[in-house]
Amino acid sequence: MREVIATVLENIRIAEEVYSLTFAAEEIPVRAGQFCMIGVGAPLRRPFALCKAEGERYTVCYRVKGAGTRALAAVRPKDEISVLMPLGNGFVLQPHEKTVAVVGGGVGVFPLIAAIRAFCGEREVYSFMGFRNRAAVCMQYEMQRSKELVIATDDGSAGYRGTAVQAFMENVGRIRPDAVLACGPLPMLKALKTAVGGRFPVYASLEERMGCGIGACLVCVCNTADGGHARVCKDGPVFDLSKISL
Repeated sequence: MREVIATVLENIRIAEEVYSLTFAAEEIPVRAGQFCMIGVGAPLRRPFALCKAEGERYTVCYRVKGAGTRALAAVRPKDEISVLMPLGNGFVLQPHEKTVAVVGGGVGVFPLIAAIRAFCGEREVYSFMGFRNRAAVCMQYEMQRSKELVIATDDGSAGYRGTAVQAFMENVGRIRPDAVLACGPLPMLKALKTAVGGRFPVYASLEERMGCGIGACLVCVCNTADGGHARVCKDGPVFDLSKISL
């Protein structure tokens, strides 16, 4: 983990209320599923998944929702931002997990883009990505690295009509995954955990509010299945879903 002063290279709108920010900083090894904390003038930094890390170029994607992301959407090329990275544990697959399903929803697709980029060359990756509607679909060109890609929309305006979990479960018997990588809103993860029923591991990146990103403030604590607690920023954000109480 390092704090770096990064230079903004690009900050563009790529979908409805969604932006892609690329910045330059010193080259730092990043694992798929790790994240960064970006300071944009507000008292607290904001957490963002690192979608791409290519040498000294890094990309995060985000939905404009509150004051922090509105401020981030206003930065321009050549502006400087303070970034703390890389943070968290990231996605780790076991050697025997050769066939992998990727299931994402909403802004949860962004950390999974890094996973697709990392694992497609050495494993069979089947991706199921859910969005509200056609206007919200983005980064499809990155997802197409997968052996198969299914885009799902709630209203059926693009691809499969329904959720990413529904699309995945309709194909699970054919794919027979060794593991699932997932990220999305809590109802999606609950539905996925119930549908899978422990037949294979689900490694999920949890979305939680964060204050510090390094495990000190305890804002992002979640409940574990054994009755304990875990810090999403420090102990995660990726957890075996069977060990987390949703």
